[in-house]
This record gives sequence, C-alpha cells and structure tokens, in this order.
Amino acid sequence: MDGPRIEQATIEDLPHLTELLTELFTLEGDFVPDSTRQMRGLRMLLEQPSRGRIFVLKQNGMILGMLNLLFTISTAEGGSVIILEDLIIRADYRGHGLGSRLLDYALDYARKKDFKRITLLTDRLNAEAQRFYKRHGFFESAMLPMRYVLSADAGTHAPERPRV
Repeated sequence: MDGPRIEQATIEDLPHLTELLTELFTLEGDFVPDSTRQMRGLRMLLEQPSRGRIFVLKQNGMILGMLNLLFTISTAEGGSVIILEDLIIRADYRGHGLGSRLLDYALDYARKKDFKRITLLTDRLNAEAQRFYKRHGFFESAMLPMRYVLSADAGTHAPERPRV
C-alpha cells in the first residue's frame, strides 16, 4: 500500500473531482451542489492550465482530496495572485493531516511560482475551517466579500435584494 501523494489532476480525474465538490457544496451555505456545473468548471480549469491548477491527494489510485487554485492579477500587489477556490478531503479521511498536507503543498507551489498572495473564502458558520486556515497563517481581511449573481442558474443562494 502506497502512502498518499500529491499530483496535478488530469481530465481522467474529472468524475471523482465532481463528487468531491458535491460533498463540499453540501457543507457550504452559499452553494448548491450541481454536478453538471461543477464538472463544467473543473473541465475549464483542467483544459486551461493558464487559469489555475487542481491538485489531488491520491493513494492507491483513489483521490482522497483536492484543492484548486485560480490565477489572477492584483493591481494592489503588482503581480500574480491566487484565489484558493476549493479544498476538500473525503469525510472518512479527515482528521489525519491530509488537508494540511495538501494546503502546504499549494503554499509551497505559490512561493516557488512567485505569487504575491492567496485569498480564500470560508463559510461564516464553519469555525473549524476558519481555525484550520488560521493555523496555516491565513488571517481575516478588513475587506468584506460581496457578490453579484449575473446568471439565474448560478447555483448560489442569493439573498433577496433590498427594496429601494
């Protein structure tokens, strides 16, 4: 039995990555799992590596977890930055340091590629995830995340807009 190893995801991993995102989005308040959407987004990342990376943690051919990074440019930082979009470890493998291992790998990747910052969002009610990221050096920003939903099929729980 091999130990878990981290590698870049491939198109062959797509069905398993989609399953993991379904698991993740059942835990988050803002999102609704939709395998068609999740598969479409993952495929876009896998087919356009200039837009980001998906890393998987595998053991004996089975994906135990995943993390995806989206690349963009920050005018404030004057360089390339990352949005850490998704990090999930299969429920039955949590609590063994695998999430930390995957996140540490991503942080090392970002340093080696000279990215300036990594930003992420966590669910406000998920104190465990917040503690996890803080243990790895992330901190709360003074910025307030906001979103505007452009598509009726966006799959997010958009609050009712205030009446003017």
